[in-house]
Amino acid sequence: MSEIDPTGAAPLTRRTMLTTACAATAVAARPALGQGEQSPCNPVPRARTKGPRVFLDYDQVELDAAYDQSAYAPNREQLIKRYAANSDLTRARIGAPERMSYGPTEIERLDLYKAKHTRAPIHVFVHGGAWRLQSAKDCGFLAEPFVTAGAHLIVLDFAAVPVTGGSLTPLANQVRHAIAWIYRNAPRLGGDRNRIHLSGHSSGAHLAAVALTTDWNEFGAPDDVLKSGLCISGVFDLKPVRLSARSKYVRFDDAMEQALSPIRHLEKLTAPIVIAYGSEETPEFQRQSRDFAAAIKAIGKPVEVIRGESYNHFELLETLANPFGLTGRAALAQMRLV
Repeated sequence: MSEIDPTGAAPLTRRTMLTTACAATAVAARPALGQGEQSPCNPVPRARTKGPRVFLDYDQVELDAAYDQSAYAPNREQLIKRYAANSDLTRARIGAPERMSYGPTEIERLDLYKAKHTRAPIHVFVHGGAWRLQSAKDCGFLAEPFVTAGAHLIVLDFAAVPVTGGSLTPLANQVRHAIAWIYRNAPRLGGDRNRIHLSGHSSGAHLAAVALTTDWNEFGAPDDVLKSGLCISGVFDLKPVRLSARSKYVRFDDAMEQALSPIRHLEKLTAPIVIAYGSEETPEFQRQSRDFAAAIKAIGKPVEVIRGESYNHFELLETLANPFGLTGRAALAQMRLV
């Protein structure tokens, strides 16, 4: 919807407002966007000399900006607060989840929002937060569409990377162990172990993609333990992330980069995947999603891409809480639920 200026000026659209606000402090940084795609703002100063190339056509300042959502999502803090508030409202409507342990440490817990009938399909969600923030509690707002449609929603908690000394491997393994635990315990949870589906957002989409490209024999589950995957606004190759400012809190090394870059392990992928990203995300989050989808398609495995027009990184997740939203509709379709 546009806002009409009573003076007769051109309509003031959301994009115009964002562009105007950002132009005062920032300009575009030669983003690696697809044809016809633009971002409303970019945190790279106008008056600067471009430095040596670090990755693709990015210098260090540009690459750091391309892995920082803050300037691309000026309403980020508002949306994160809304996640929490709407989670409280959801629990007030459908009840509190069952809090259960899937591992030995205090953080290895999950929230189970149960459908009313047994042998229900199970949807597992991996939260984002740059591998260091957010929790299962603040993702309760996603539960109602799944429960209403007849599915259990399980939201995982797992370690934050500062606690692991900067390693992503414990996070990835906790997500894997949680999925294997859910598979083994599905009957007592009232779920169907043969209908487990997975989604994740942001860094959680990265961890979900790692799980989708896992050798499950190492974790005591069948290769097809996951029946589908939905990766929302994720990263799938750690090389450019390692070169960015995120290396200040993640201690990347060659082994971790290789092992936890899902795009390099597609031979292990057994489930169909939907990959979603917003047109207002950073250029690298957009490119990573497109490249991951293209790589899956190139080897003949099923993949669908959803480009959310005029959604930023944090807005797109809210569509998972809506059965008629871009990602909510896709998740329910993967589970063959109305």
